[in-house]
Amino acid sequence: MANETSRKLTTDEVDALMEGLSSGDLGDQSGVGGDLEVAPFSFGTDDLTLMGDYYALRLINERFARFARSVFQPMLRLQPRISSFPPEVKSFDEYSSSLDSFMSLSTYRIEELRGSLLMVFSPSFISILTNAYYGGNIEVLKTSRQEFTATEERIIEMVNEGLTRELKTSWKDLTPINFSRLGREVNPQFTTFVDASDLVIICSFVVQLPGVDAANFDILYPLQTLKPIASLLRSRVQSDIIEDDVSWKEKLEKAVLEVPLKARATLSEPIVNISRLLRLNVGETFEIPVSEKIDLYVEGIKMFNGDLGEFKGNAAVNVSKKIQK
Repeated sequence: MANETSRKLTTDEVDALMEGLSSGDLGDQSGVGGDLEVAPFSFGTDDLTLMGDYYALRLINERFARFARSVFQPMLRLQPRISSFPPEVKSFDEYSSSLDSFMSLSTYRIEELRGSLLMVFSPSFISILTNAYYGGNIEVLKTSRQEFTATEERIIEMVNEGLTRELKTSWKDLTPINFSRLGREVNPQFTTFVDASDLVIICSFVVQLPGVDAANFDILYPLQTLKPIASLLRSRVQSDIIEDDVSWKEKLEKAVLEVPLKARATLSEPIVNISRLLRLNVGETFEIPVSEKIDLYVEGIKMFNGDLGEFKGNAAVNVSKKIQK
C-alpha cells in the first residue's frame, strides 16, 4: 500500500490548482488534500538536516579551535580557551539581521571548491586584541565609532591571515584547500558574500578571556560551496581519523605536561684538600663560599641561573636567566 503522504495528485486536484493559479486566487484549499497532516518547518534551523550530518565538519571545527589558540596567544599574552559550537544552517539574511551594523566581515575564495567563506568579528573583540597586543589590559573599550582605526585594521589582517592558515591545516586531512582574499566590509548590508536568500553554514567559536565576557567569531560557508564534498563530510572513516588525531594529541600533550621532573639548586661546590679534611673535628666551622648566582638543574641538566632568596619563610631561588642550549 502506497504511503498516503507521497501519493500523486488526482486529476480533479490538478485542475483545481491550475484554475486557482490562473485566477490568482487559490481560495480555501481545505477540500484539496484536506485529510493530510501538515508539519510546520522552520527554514532557520540549528541542525544540519538540510545537508545531512556533516560530522567531519564538527570535528574540523574542534581541531581548528585548538589550532587557533596559537593565533591569539601572542596578542593576548596568554593561552585563551577556544571552543566550537555545533554548525547551524540559516539563510544569510536571517544571519546578517542578527548582526550589528558595524562588524569586520572578510570574504575569502576557496579555490578548490570554487566557493567562498566569510569570517566575522565584532569590533569589541578587535578592540580587546588591539589593546592587549600593544601592552594594554584585556578589557572592552566602549566606542560608538563606525570604522576601524589603522592599528585595528592591522590587527584584523594579522588575525585573518593566522586563522586562514590554521583553517587550511584543519582541513588538510579531509581535502586540501587554499584561500585567496576577496575583500572586506564593515556593514553586513554591503557584503557581497552570497544572496540574502541563500543558505549558509554558520560555524561559531567562543574565546574565553579573563575578566571580560567571552568573545565570539564566526566562519560562514555557503551551503552550495560544501555540497560537492558532502560525501566526504559525512564519511565516518575520514572523521574518525580526524577525531583520533585530535584526541591522541590532546592526551599525549596532557601526559607529557604532567611528567614529574627533579629540580635542584647548587649553592656552592667547595674544593678541599685531603689534609684539611682529615683535620676536621666536630664543632669546627667549614667555610663554604656562596656565589651570588645560583645554578638550577633539571634532571641533571643546567637550565637556569637564579638569585638566592626567601619566600614565605623558605629558602628560594628567583630565576633570572634561562640557559640557551
